[in-house]
Amino acid sequence: MTAMLQSWLRWAGYPYELAARLRLWGYTRGWFETHRLPRPVISIGNLTVGGTGKTPVVMHVVDRLTAQGKRVAILSRGYRRRSKAPQLLVSDGRQVLAGPEEAGDEPYLMARRCPHAIVAVGADRYALGQWVLSRLPLDCFVLDDGFQHLKVKRDLDIVLIDATNPFGNNQMLPTGILRESLSGLKRADAIVVTRANLVKDVSKIKAEILRINPNCQIFVSQNKFINAVKLKELLSKESTDQKSKIKNLKLMAFCALGNPDNFYEQLRQEKFNLVATKSFPDHHIYSNSEMRNLEKEAIEKGTEVLLTTAKDAVKLTHLRFNLPCYVIENGLTFEDESAFVNLIQNPKN
Repeated sequence: MTAMLQSWLRWAGYPYELAARLRLWGYTRGWFETHRLPRPVISIGNLTVGGTGKTPVVMHVVDRLTAQGKRVAILSRGYRRRSKAPQLLVSDGRQVLAGPEEAGDEPYLMARRCPHAIVAVGADRYALGQWVLSRLPLDCFVLDDGFQHLKVKRDLDIVLIDATNPFGNNQMLPTGILRESLSGLKRADAIVVTRANLVKDVSKIKAEILRINPNCQIFVSQNKFINAVKLKELLSKESTDQKSKIKNLKLMAFCALGNPDNFYEQLRQEKFNLVATKSFPDHHIYSNSEMRNLEKEAIEKGTEVLLTTAKDAVKLTHLRFNLPCYVIENGLTFEDESAFVNLIQNPKN
C-alpha cells in the first residue's frame, strides 16, 4: 500500500471513528434507548472485522448451556442472507427450517451443529428476541456478533481476540481492521484469546488487555481438528471420521473465511499434506463452474483430494464434485474450561 493511499485511508477513517465514538457516547448518555430482554443475555463478539473464531465459541457456549438443560436461542444478524424477512426462524430446536442461502451460512451451520438450540436471524436483535420469545419457550439468549449491538442490554459481554492478529495495526476501518477503538475492551466482562495454538506466546496480548481493562476475566482457547468426513456424507448420521485416512494424501484446501490463512496454517501445524490452497471472499456462495475450475487447478497441482471447512460445506452439498471432497471440523478447548463454564452459567447480573 502506497504512503499516499495510506494517508487517504487514514483521513477517510476519521469520520468512521467519530461516528463510532458518538454512537457509543449516545448510548452511555442515554440518548439512544437500550432494552432488556426478559431472559438472560450472553453476547459474544469482537472488536475487529474478519474471522476471530466467533462461530466455534458461540457453539461451544451453547453446547455447555444446553448440557445443563437450558433452552437457548441464538440471535444472529444473518450476514448476507437472501431472505428479506425482518425475522426468520432458522431452527426451532427440533428441526432446521431454513437453508444456508436463506438464513446465512453461519446461522445455518449453528442450527445444524447445535440441534437443540433455537436459531433466529434479524438485524434488530431486540425485536428478534421478543419475536422468538412470543413463539417458543426458552431460558436464555446468546447474541452472535453482539458486542456493537448496544440496543440490547446484556448480562455477560464476551469479546474475542484472535491471537494471530489481536489488534491489527491499531487502526480503525478503513485503514485497519478495528470496528471501534481498543478502549471498547473496557466494556467487556470477559475476553477470550482464540487460536492460541497458532502462536508461540500470548503473554503480551494478555498484558495489553489487562492494561485497558484490568478487571476483566481472560480465557485462552485453542483449536484442534477433531474429524473429517466426506462432503456427500455431511448430513448423514452414518458418516465416519476419515481424518487419519486423508492426512497424508495430497490436499488442496479451499475456504471462504474472514481469515483463511489461519485455516491453512492450522492444517500445516497438524501435519496435513497441504500442497495447494484457494481462498474465496468471506461468506461466498459457490457455483458449479467455480468448483470445476477449482478441480482443474487441483489436478494440475497433483492434488488427490479437496478439503474445506464446515462453514463452507453447508453451501456445497448441492454441487457436483469429481475429486473426493472432505469436510474438516474444528474443536475448541479452553485452558480453564471449568472457570469458563461457571462464567456463562452464572452471568454477573
